[in-house]
Amino acid sequence: MSEEAIEIRTSDGTADGYLYRPTGDAQAPAVVVLTDIGGIREGTRDLSARLATRGYVVLLPNVFYRTTKPPVFRSPPNFGDEATRKRFGELTAPLAPDAVERDGAAYLDYLDSQPGVRSGKYGVVGYCFTGSHAMRYAASQSERIVSAASFHGGGLYTDKPESPHLLLPRIRARLYFGHAVEDRSMPKEAIDKLDQALAAWGGSYENEVYEGARHGWTMPGRVHHPAQAERAFTKLTELFDTTLR
Repeated sequence: MSEEAIEIRTSDGTADGYLYRPTGDAQAPAVVVLTDIGGIREGTRDLSARLATRGYVVLLPNVFYRTTKPPVFRSPPNFGDEATRKRFGELTAPLAPDAVERDGAAYLDYLDSQPGVRSGKYGVVGYCFTGSHAMRYAASQSERIVSAASFHGGGLYTDKPESPHLLLPRIRARLYFGHAVEDRSMPKEAIDKLDQALAAWGGSYENEVYEGARHGWTMPGRVHHPAQAERAFTKLTELFDTTLR
């Protein structure tokens, strides 16, 4: 497995990030890993490298490239702190739905251009607020995204006109949603409504709650749940193996 720092020209600037390649010369399927609000750091790089050892080319873009390069936080964020909330706003404000869709197209075009990538169909996974980005990629790039996953994704079903669940009619990909318990960004009522929307959509999906796992459980940190994080990785690789092999 190899790790390479890369840059990608987008319509809005230059996105930095990392590209991971599995060992060997064979053409490999490719996936995009979208970070949570903490951005690119040791945990997200380790996750991407682990996927590469499973035989995938993995693109880990800095989704906050319009605002900053990693690290996006100089010290661990305090979620009850005003300065942290201000920083959240700085990071997410440029990521309007149309900007997210432009980024998705640019990232897939980049993978298309890479030697050793089996182009044509891709997978994507988002964590925290980028769970909705994974859905937006799947909708806007429905010819290329064949699998999309979200772990502890927030705001996937809301009353707003840009709610991600409204994208479902445009999505052809197989979907997977792994939810946290007692998650203010995706409470039980919203999970239930998302499940109803998925059933009406009629595509292939799983939508489940990880018992005992709180928002952010997949990443090392104060709420990390090792057993459920491992289960999430297994579900992710099953999704990719089924759709991309």
